[in-house]
Amino acid sequence: MSASSHSSLAYPHRRVLTDAPFLAAATGRKPTRRPVWFMRQAGRSLPEYRKVRADIGMLESCFRPELVCEITMQPVRRHDVDAAILFSDIVVPLKAAGVDLDIVAGRGPVVAEPIRTAADVRNLPRLQPDEVAAVAEAIALLTDELGDVPLIGFAGAPFTLASYLVEGGPSRNHVQTKALMHSEPAVWHELLGRLTDIAIVFLKAQAHAGVDAVQLFDSWAGALSLAEYREYVLPHSTRIFEELAEAALPRIHFGLGTGELLGAMSEAGADVVGVDFRIPLAEAARRAGPGKALQGNLDPAILFAGWPAIEAEVRRIVREGDAALGSGATGHIFNLGHGVLPETDPGVITRVVELVHSL
Repeated sequence: MSASSHSSLAYPHRRVLTDAPFLAAATGRKPTRRPVWFMRQAGRSLPEYRKVRADIGMLESCFRPELVCEITMQPVRRHDVDAAILFSDIVVPLKAAGVDLDIVAGRGPVVAEPIRTAADVRNLPRLQPDEVAAVAEAIALLTDELGDVPLIGFAGAPFTLASYLVEGGPSRNHVQTKALMHSEPAVWHELLGRLTDIAIVFLKAQAHAGVDAVQLFDSWAGALSLAEYREYVLPHSTRIFEELAEAALPRIHFGLGTGELLGAMSEAGADVVGVDFRIPLAEAARRAGPGKALQGNLDPAILFAGWPAIEAEVRRIVREGDAALGSGATGHIFNLGHGVLPETDPGVITRVVELVHSL
């Protein structure tokens, strides 16, 4: 039995979107146009988003299927992007499993009882697929509504989730995280193993529900040296991508400030390597190695610079994407080098999409 036929049996809700430019670029085929979508395209930059979420907490929003569907659709309707990304948060599977945490406005995820010891790790709950049934329901609503636009599911990578759990919230220097990593490596690997299990359950639930691609966000991996990444992180991220291979859908790997880690991150097994705004795409292609598509990498701050500067930068990124294709990359998906900033003018985002499509 071929991989694709096995996939269709194991993942019965998978849509066939043969002509979708995003999926073509992600899988090494020639797209009909340069695909473009934006990290955090659904969110605070949109007035319609602020309206529907006016009195609803962030985490509560992520467990309301109809609301998730509406928020995920908003940038697709407004901007004509080539992919939707599920409205969710990287801590959703932790919350679903029973971890006591909340997303505090202006700060981010805050954990009631940080994890610092072997006993804490053993007490970390495991995620069951039915605990994220609301997310699966939202995906079913979306695949009905999106038409031929692919839907990207996602999860937080084990290191980034561990950072929140160990620090108790966002951290600039990741002091407690690195201290645990180096002083108690066995405890560290047990923690990351548990978080890897959670990410796999969450991503497989999304794949079974019908997403067309998945992205693993290792938002804080850029805080690590290459040696630290290889020893303490890479084996766990690799296991996630290996477990998802049977789903036969494009797998994207992204981290912020990870230019020095791109080679190792590429080895983890994703099909597409996300590139932040600090490194040229052709150099990223060289570091990631042949056989990978690239995603990126306009600086989100440029969207505030006025249209002449924005247009010049978009054209530069597209040229660099072409150069990357000549340097071994199998595709280029235009994106930002991080998420859309909340104060961004939505009209500018729409113009960027139109420009990328015209090129």
